[in-house]
Amino acid sequence: MHSGSPPSAWITRFAPLIPRGGTVLDVACGTGRHARLLQSLGLQVTGMDRDAAAIDGLRRETQGEWIVADIENGPWPLSHQRFDAVVVTNYLWRPLWPHILNSVAPGGLLLYETFAVGNEAFGKPSRADFLLQPGELLQVCAGWHIVAFEQGRLTAPDRVAQRIAARKQSADDGDGQTPASHLHPA
Repeated sequence: MHSGSPPSAWITRFAPLIPRGGTVLDVACGTGRHARLLQSLGLQVTGMDRDAAAIDGLRRETQGEWIVADIENGPWPLSHQRFDAVVVTNYLWRPLWPHILNSVAPGGLLLYETFAVGNEAFGKPSRADFLLQPGELLQVCAGWHIVAFEQGRLTAPDRVAQRIAARKQSADDGDGQTPASHLHPA
């Protein structure tokens, strides 16, 4: 892989739930380990990161929309766009929750995986600001259909993480539940 590490097993597992040809936002995409995976599945990827060199590499090597943005200190660059899926890994900046959730189209999917409390035993990140509290992703996605959720210790590398695959309610849902046809890969 160009980024030096393979895509997350969580993202790989749930990416097939995104409709072929769908649009995906990869937040804090780095050098594109997930963007490249998603493109290989026939998805249209928009990635953003504050690392201009990483984004320049993606522009040279791949198709897609690549945005250099410091989303912690500047405006959210995609405030009027919605995506079939939003992917976030190894990144947490709580003030962005409203932007991230709003970027998911009705019926769309959020795939999120990052470090959680307990990770300080394994290294960085170790500050509470950058570690999810127990069940925090479930709270953030309240009212969404939870496809899968996990929290706890992971290995290779050793870390404590929390991860969720959640589908945003669409107008068609009526009862707040995602239709079963949306839960399986096409």
